[in-house]
Amino acid sequence: MAMELSDANLQTLTEYLKKTLDPDPAIRRPAEKFLESVEGNQNYPLLLLTLLEKSQDNVIKVCASVTFKNYIKRNWRIVEDEPNKICEADRGAIKANIVHLMLSSPEQIQKQLSDAISIIGREDFPQKWPDLLTEMVNRFQSGDFHVINGVLRTAHSLFKRYRHEFKSNELWTEIKLVLDAFALPLTNLFKATIELCSTHANDASALRILFSSLILISKLFYSLNFQDEEEAGLLELLKSQICDNAALYAQKYDEEFQRYLPRFVTAIWNLLVTTGQEVKYDLLVSNAIQFLASVCERPHYKNLFEDQNTLTSICEKVIVPNMEFRAADEEAFEDNSEEYIRRDLEGSDIDTRRRAACDLVRGLCKFFEGPVTGIFSGYVNSMLQEYAKNPSVNWKHKDAAIYLVTSLASKAQTQKHGITQANELVNLTEFFVNHILPDLKSANVNEFPVLKADGIKYIMIFRNQVPKEHLLVSIPLLISHLQAESIVVHTYAAHALERLFTMRGPNSATLFTAAEIAPFVEILLTNLFKALTLPGSSENEYIMKAIMRSFSLLQEAIIPYIPTLITQLTQKLLAVSKNPSKPHFNHYMFEAICLSIRITCKSNPAAVVNFEEALFLVFTEILQNDVQEFIPYVFQVMSLLLETHKNDIPSSYMALFPHLLQPVLWERTGNIPALVRLLQAFLERGSNTIASAAADKIPGLLGVFQKLIASKANDHQGFYLLNSIIEHMPPESVDQYRKQIFILLFQRLQNSKTTKFIKSFLVFINLYCIKYGALALQEIFDGIQPKMFGMVLEKIIIPEIQKVSGNVEKKICAVGITKLLTECPPMMDTEYTKLWTPLLQSLIGLFELPEDDTIPDEEHFIDIEDTPGYQTAFSQLAFAGKKEHDPVGQMVNNPKIHLAQSLHKLSTACPGRVPSMVSTSLNAEALQYLQGYLQAASVTLL
Repeated sequence: MAMELSDANLQTLTEYLKKTLDPDPAIRRPAEKFLESVEGNQNYPLLLLTLLEKSQDNVIKVCASVTFKNYIKRNWRIVEDEPNKICEADRGAIKANIVHLMLSSPEQIQKQLSDAISIIGREDFPQKWPDLLTEMVNRFQSGDFHVINGVLRTAHSLFKRYRHEFKSNELWTEIKLVLDAFALPLTNLFKATIELCSTHANDASALRILFSSLILISKLFYSLNFQDEEEAGLLELLKSQICDNAALYAQKYDEEFQRYLPRFVTAIWNLLVTTGQEVKYDLLVSNAIQFLASVCERPHYKNLFEDQNTLTSICEKVIVPNMEFRAADEEAFEDNSEEYIRRDLEGSDIDTRRRAACDLVRGLCKFFEGPVTGIFSGYVNSMLQEYAKNPSVNWKHKDAAIYLVTSLASKAQTQKHGITQANELVNLTEFFVNHILPDLKSANVNEFPVLKADGIKYIMIFRNQVPKEHLLVSIPLLISHLQAESIVVHTYAAHALERLFTMRGPNSATLFTAAEIAPFVEILLTNLFKALTLPGSSENEYIMKAIMRSFSLLQEAIIPYIPTLITQLTQKLLAVSKNPSKPHFNHYMFEAICLSIRITCKSNPAAVVNFEEALFLVFTEILQNDVQEFIPYVFQVMSLLLETHKNDIPSSYMALFPHLLQPVLWERTGNIPALVRLLQAFLERGSNTIASAAADKIPGLLGVFQKLIASKANDHQGFYLLNSIIEHMPPESVDQYRKQIFILLFQRLQNSKTTKFIKSFLVFINLYCIKYGALALQEIFDGIQPKMFGMVLEKIIIPEIQKVSGNVEKKICAVGITKLLTECPPMMDTEYTKLWTPLLQSLIGLFELPEDDTIPDEEHFIDIEDTPGYQTAFSQLAFAGKKEHDPVGQMVNNPKIHLAQSLHKLSTACPGRVPSMVSTSLNAEALQYLQGYLQAASVTLL
């Protein structure tokens, strides 16, 4: 449907955009819903562009630009098997107007449109947008640096992906195309801008704009020679980018750059020893140190560093000064804790002085570990002595000493396991006992917060090197630090506990047992939940992850506290559902809820009703308010609860059943796996109830299957649902639909046959064979088209069965094929008989040959998790995991023995035929395997 480009529609759009800015969810959410409902209409994006060009209200212009960018982000990508969400006329109009509009807009809007161009460019450039480069290059002639910088910024966002894309002919072709069109104009612009800098040498505001252009040009140069991105600002930024470019050449163009390198080392060394400690130089200093770090690791440059005086000078003038905790760091620690934690714990401190200095220490240790350790040990001792003289004044000396020890000792490190390889010249345990534990044992958890954070981080980093008995001593100390006022300290304490509880011992069990932590269980749980009430930590993901990990480790030990814990978790869930903003926090919270249910109901299944009473009120509110981020989680928790019921489905669930079939829920990709899981739980627990009380809903159930089966991304989910219907529903309730199901599957096979679909199809037909009998399978195939059963055997089952993966899936196929071989009369006395031995051969292959995991070259699956644009992706809850279900578990234990017994039974019904078919057509190796099965089953073929 097309929306008219009229004043009335522009006015309506303005009103709804205003409402999306309202803090009240009751006003904001319906407005967001309305915009979502009309965004599929033709001209909708053009109305947004008209609004951001012509509206008199700046707030509306910015809002329209952000809405437009997010619309492009969600919808521009064309996904196979899914409808094109933007009509071709709108796509053409957007590409024809957006560059001009972006360059004539104020900077705030220009940035949003530049991002949109970059998203469109990722999909359409160069094939579907060949004139983009020409249009951009032509703007260099404008002389207007607002326009020029807009073009450079857009080019940067478009080309920076060249830094991390895999090499390929397509990539080289694209880069060559860009260089042919862009290199000369960019070089000329660079020269002209340098000249303008001389002309305007005394005009600070002009220089600011010109330097911005030079920085962007340098970044483009970097992208077109490819490597990682760096960000920052002005003369220092330009120097820092040059350091980066020098490092790039030292690494990538080693031979050609070798004769220039000593001059660069000298220049960058002089730069480092003459640059101050101010924050504005941080990026420059960090890039300059990183340049030295990358050079000192390369064997043919080690002569530049091997002199003892050089090493001492580097330590004294570069490393120690840049490891100091400055006033700016202290400010960040206290006032911008979240950013400080993110940079420090998550490795995003790549551009900090400390990180660069640590990397330089590691780089120097590669060839000079002994001398470097000796020199630095002296510095560490003198720093610790200074601290001891007056701790309250000199605490920063100890902080630097801890950092120096950490960088000296760390040879190899991972986020998950901490230090995996340490410098043997550093006694980590001794340092821990003498210098880390005393700070943590201090009664005042709020004293010297930076040193407390350093000590806790030391535990995290060296947890694999410090003996277990010392780690055990630190656990109650970490628990007490959960109450520290400093966000950094209590966050680090939570993170350290979580890491310790995850550690594995020599037998792969957790290093710490529930019994070892049990003495601290009450204070641990109390302090963790109290920490969530501390200022700044109400949605602290590290604390919630520690709660989840504590539940997982302690298991039954938490049962006495569950009533209080689940109340606190549901209150937190209700609070954050008003405006979900921390995805990791939310995920761990739902994991903790699942653990509470699992642990309690394992010993007392009847307790499930208590959880339903506690959770259903909040779940209802989440579903009614359509809190998209939480709906997949709610469905997973409900599945877990429903699967805990041993008998029929409670009426409260049945009331929800019809709503689960509504098409709108299935439109969101993130809902699909959780919804399928929940429907499977309904079918497993209440198939009779559905067949009798909700028989009119079976077509709806099959409608969901039909939608899923049509999508390459979700067809496996359609099969999960179909298999549950076949396995659990009373046969008579699906009789009338069976033929149509097979016709749908054959249509999909004809139109789009993929390996994933074939594997799922094979499991389904064998499950059908087990449930309804081999003859029923043959009859339904031949009822659709004469001789189709033979075609399926010959073209699909026999050649493809080797591709099936998964123990349960292989077992289902083995039992199904055994039934076809031994319980299907037409296999013994019609034209299908010629397929009997090849089918047996393929079954023995399924047992004995390696799985065939080849995928045809032409198949490029959409990754199951890869949902286009901005939609809530599905997040699997580990602790809501579905137990593996074996539909033939009670019937068949060992499928090889089952085959032997079934063949024996068949041979007694028609003596002489089976041995003759086996001995004349089966290859020698398969025959040998078969004889082994017969011996193991203590049977023979008659």
